Amino acid sequence: MTLTRYSTHAGLIGMAALWGASWPWGRTVAQSMPPLTAACVRFLMASVVLLLWLWQRQGLGSLRRLTPRQWVGLSGAAFAGVLGYSTCFLLALQTLPAGKAVIVVALNPVVTLAFAVLLFRERINGIMGIGVVMAVAGATYTLSGGSLAALLPGGAGMGELLVLGCVLCWVLYTLIGRVVLTSLDSLTTTTLTAILGAGFLLVASLMFEGISAWTGLVHAPANAWYSVAALAFGGTTLAYAWYLHGVKVLGAGSAAAYIALVPVFGVLSSNLWLNEPLSAALVVGGLLAIGGMAVMHWGRQALEGSAGVSTASAPGRRH
Repeated sequence: MTLTRYSTHAGLIGMAALWGASWPWGRTVAQSMPPLTAACVRFLMASVVLLLWLWQRQGLGSLRRLTPRQWVGLSGAAFAGVLGYSTCFLLALQTLPAGKAVIVVALNPVVTLAFAVLLFRERINGIMGIGVVMAVAGATYTLSGGSLAALLPGGAGMGELLVLGCVLCWVLYTLIGRVVLTSLDSLTTTTLTAILGAGFLLVASLMFEGISAWTGLVHAPANAWYSVAALAFGGTTLAYAWYLHGVKVLGAGSAAAYIALVPVFGVLSSNLWLNEPLSAALVVGGLLAIGGMAVMHWGRQALEGSAGVSTASAPGRRH
């Protein structure tokens, strides 16, 4: 059991490393390939592996029993989380350094929590509130390069706006996925959203980039193809497998805590692979954002612990 837990924690660290490295990989792809076409290739590759994994784990017979409502939910999740996120992700990385853009990961749980409180009446405590302020302040400081005036109307560039679009798309994907997961397992949801998202990206790439974008892929440099493959098989499939195993062994809360490491690995890998400098704004803002994510997780654990105590002490409660 101890060995299993150690390997699970190692896998979650690997997941964070792969998701962090996805940003410099994406930067490499964005500089060499048409973004919509490259994203489509990524998810086509990932879809093949995910579909084989789904077939091996539980077969494909359950797909025939999906309801129209479930297909609508899956399509919405794919539109936001694959088409929308991938488009903003690669377009932002055409202009922004990967190490700077990855700090936006700290805003994902913040905005998701805000909508969860408003839409699903989730509870929040003071500790989580402190974490929210820290994460927002750190991400904002980094994106602004240490000058908050850079994010005022007219000051923010297209790259900064697109990376904030990543946050919005990921939050929509998470909230739609929360509804979808009430009737579908996570592997089926991830596989079908990847397949549907690849279809959306194919249509978008043909509409906006044309067939020449696909024929031009043969001229893309080798490092761009390596990065696309790494995004597909590492950042999408292998990282998801490790995350899913972590949720199974440790629980969703403990596994999700490792996402706080994603900006760390993103900044380090961007520095090592792309020689991006470690500016003071990047280091200070990144540490503050990562600390905020950790404090938010601590506050959530405290909230869940107090809920468990009150439930256990309630008279007449059966376990």
